[in-house]
Parts: sequence; structure tokens; C-alpha cells
Amino acid sequence: MTRVRKKSFIVMTLLTPILFAALMVGPSLLATMESTELTKIAVIDDSKQFEGKIAETDYIKLNFINNESPEVLKKTFKESGYYAFLHINKTAIANPDSMILYSDKQPSIDVVEHLSNAIEKEIETQKLKAYKIENIDEIMKSIKTKVDVRTIKLSKDGEEKESNTFGTMAIAYIMSFMMYMMVLLFGTQVMQGVIEEKTNRVVEVIISSVKPFQLMMGKILGIAAVCLVQILAWIVLTYTIGNVAVAVIKDKSAPAKTEQVQQMAQQQNIPVNANTTEKSTSSNDILKFVGGQNIILILGSFIFYFLFGFLLYAALFAAVGSAVDNTTDTQQLVMPITLPLILAILVMISGIKSPDGPIAFWFSMIPFTSPIVMLARIPFGVPTWQLITSGALLVITFVIVTWMAAKIYRTGILLYGKKYTWKEMWKWVRYKN
Repeated sequence: MTRVRKKSFIVMTLLTPILFAALMVGPSLLATMESTELTKIAVIDDSKQFEGKIAETDYIKLNFINNESPEVLKKTFKESGYYAFLHINKTAIANPDSMILYSDKQPSIDVVEHLSNAIEKEIETQKLKAYKIENIDEIMKSIKTKVDVRTIKLSKDGEEKESNTFGTMAIAYIMSFMMYMMVLLFGTQVMQGVIEEKTNRVVEVIISSVKPFQLMMGKILGIAAVCLVQILAWIVLTYTIGNVAVAVIKDKSAPAKTEQVQQMAQQQNIPVNANTTEKSTSSNDILKFVGGQNIILILGSFIFYFLFGFLLYAALFAAVGSAVDNTTDTQQLVMPITLPLILAILVMISGIKSPDGPIAFWFSMIPFTSPIVMLARIPFGVPTWQLITSGALLVITFVIVTWMAAKIYRTGILLYGKKYTWKEMWKWVRYKN
């Protein structure tokens, strides 16, 4: 409760969902925002092949100049009022890389990409026309095709469910990375809390009333509860903020999309119902994004692996905290604890690409890496026996490690003035009394 009442906890709980939502919605929002500044570009076309062939936009305008050389325009560029000027030489078709865009400032990526794409398409058209194929323009329009492969998950009973590969990968990555971040962040807080109580000699008073094991588990479970409260708040707030942001973006982009669909339908003589178009663009994107996923299994697995994974690592962090007098002495002792977490993140990245591969399988069984790697595999579908085996190994390891950490904790919590090693801490584990 003391940690939950802190201003830092409240601020982080409120600000982090905004950051998550910005990372989810930001790219789409930025993609819909175009520069509204009018950009005038002069074009000197020595090849005489591109005039009237390079498309303009609402904010990029082209002016073809026929009676002026590039050298003269370079000297008078400041007074010309142009944003830039493009020089297309005579060998443009055979050597497209010889085109040069001149400007007194660094041209924006939008301008460069627009000119490159427009010229590239025109050169392709010119080369195709050289083969003297009849109705080449109509043929090119008719063969343009965009393929979007749908994915369907089949249950054991043959039931079909719409799925989303990109959404599955996103869920796997978010859960695994959140697990890594939470275990490392709050596990460190357990260690710092133990060091603080030991340094202030508060532990000497507390230990007279409770057993060392009770004190250690109280601290670990208390911080675990804080972490679960914060994660729950993040999920609810991120979902709410993300939905609002998506709705705002869709309201802005819906008219343009509807007009585009209607134009395409008119070209192909397909009747379009305006209400149907609007409904299709206003469907629940979040449900489509996680389509075909067993949300109950995912959330249940996340809670299970977080609890036991956090308790496993928190016990180790508490043991380290009891063996040192200050934070600076923990670097050497913490490294063996953090290495499995870092390794798990590396395996998780490859595991998302190949969730059934041998590397992902074995690391999802090893208790020190399974809380991260198994969460990356679950959205793709994991056999029940693998889930049970991985969970059982994690629980057994948690019990053993917690027992060992308690032995270290009860000895180290009252020792001062020396920096201990893992070798000495292993001796504490073997003490009978």
C-alpha cells in the first residue's frame, strides 16, 4: 500500500498507457498526416519524355521549363521561388540514376519518394511500349493485383476462426517484453528494498517478531501485488485510449476511403451501398487484430507465468540483496540472474518467427527462460502437454529456488561489512541450523 500511494507509482501508471497507445496508434496517425505546404518544383527535361507524365499532388506542383539550362537555374535559384528543381538528362530511360534534384535545403522524404516512384512508373511504361504491345495501358491496369492472404485457424472439431498473423506476433511480442520488463524492474525493487532495510538496521527489529522466510516472502508477495495492480491498470487504460485514438483516426480517414472504394467500384461496374461501406470501415479493429485467439488462455497463462516467474526471480534478487550492504556491490552478483532474462529475449525474437522450432521449444521448458519464451509461443498454439510440463517445471523450480534463497536470506540479512560471493552464499544454503 505504501508503494501504491507514491506519486511516482500513480504517474507511471497513468503515463505508460499513453506511451503504449502512442506506439500502437502513432504510426497510423503520422501516416495520415501530410504536409500542407505548397511545394513548387521546376523540371528541366532534356529527354522530352516526361512532360505531363509525372503525377502531381495537392501540395506538390511541377513546372516544366524548356528554355533554360541547369547552370542558369542554379545561379538564379534563390530568386526563382522554387523549392527545388529536377534535371532529367537525355539518357534518363537507359540510365535512371543520372537524374538529379537540386535544392538549397535538404528535400523531404515525401518529395523524393513521390518523384522517384512517379518517374520509375513512367520509365517502366516507356520500356513496355518499346515492345509495341497493343493496348499496353489497359493491360497494365488490368494486371495490377494486391494479394492479402487470409488466415483461418482450425479447431480439433474442424471449426473455423478468422486469425491475424500480424496480430498474433504483436501479442506474443508485447506479452514477452512486458514479462521481461516487469520481472527485471520489480525484481530489482525487491533487492533494493532488502538492502534499504538492512542498511537502516530496520530488519534487526523486524526479525525479532517474524521469521526470515516470512519477511522475505512478505516483501516479494507485496511487490508482486503492486506489479499486478499496475499491469491491470495499464491494460485497461491502454485499451481505452487505443480505442478512442483509433476511432478518431478512422473518422478522419473514412470519407477518403469510402470515396476510393466507390471510384474502384464504378470502374468495375460494381454496385456499392454507402451504408455497407461505412460499416465495413467502422468494424471493431481490436477484435480483428486478435481474431482467432483464445483470450482466456492467453490472460491465464500470462498471470500464471508472471506470478511464478516473478516469484522465482524475486527470490534470487532478495537473496542478493541480503548478501550486500549497498547497491554498488550487487553488480557482480546480479549478472548471473539477468543473463537468463537477456537470453530469453533473444530466443523470443527468433521464437516468434519459428514458435515450434527446437530452440523455442527447449527454452520454453527451461524454468529460468520459460516465462518469456512460452508466452511468445502461446498465441501461435502450444500443445497442452507442453504447457503442463513447462508450468510444472516452473513451479518445482520456484519451490526449490525459494527454499535456497530463504536459507541465504536468513544468514546474510544480519551480516555487515563484507562483500560476499555466490560460492560463500552456497555454503549458507548447506547450513543445517
